Amino acid sequence: MTHLTPHSSLLTSRNTARRAVFLDRDGTINVEKDYLHKIEDFAFIPGAPEAIKRLKDAGLLVIVVSNQSGIGRGYFDEQAVETLHEHIQAELAAYGTSVDAFYFCPHHPDEGVGEYKISCDCRKGSPGMLLQAAKEHDIDLSKSFMIGDKPADIEAGERAGCQSILVLTGYGETAALDPKIASVKKCLDLSGAVSLVLDCL
Repeated sequence: MTHLTPHSSLLTSRNTARRAVFLDRDGTINVEKDYLHKIEDFAFIPGAPEAIKRLKDAGLLVIVVSNQSGIGRGYFDEQAVETLHEHIQAELAAYGTSVDAFYFCPHHPDEGVGEYKISCDCRKGSPGMLLQAAKEHDIDLSKSFMIGDKPADIEAGERAGCQSILVLTGYGETAALDPKIASVKKCLDLSGAVSLVLDCL
């Protein structure tokens, strides 16, 4: 397994580089539901669409990075995830906003089936999805943020060189008890985390 690390150019302030906020999906943007893949089971956490709009209005890129091992486990396919993301965009449009890009990891190192059973660099806490997005969207990771409800989100953000914030929605209340992330900033929900981000600009 090759471990990805940020290239120095992705951690250096550049006039052309952009700031981004990376968001976990399940438990951060939408109500946590194990192996969510059906549109009828999707529901925003209250305040999440408005929080995303505040980020976009501030000129920040909003990029969703999500572990979707249900694909690797054979519970649903990649198209189901793509369809759900199209639904999320349509729902956000009603609030006058959108997500700039979605990235997801379909793998699982132990429970994956066939080609999906691998130890990859894209599954959070590895930073692979964030590093890929940084290259594709010219993002300055040192001025960017990762928001999520699990220790893996925090780890991925820190390994990418971002500032990480834990939300207490989803699995966040349990994650907050992890001594490994005791020093990480914590907010009740995405709305609170966005307020913290905007205060840092």
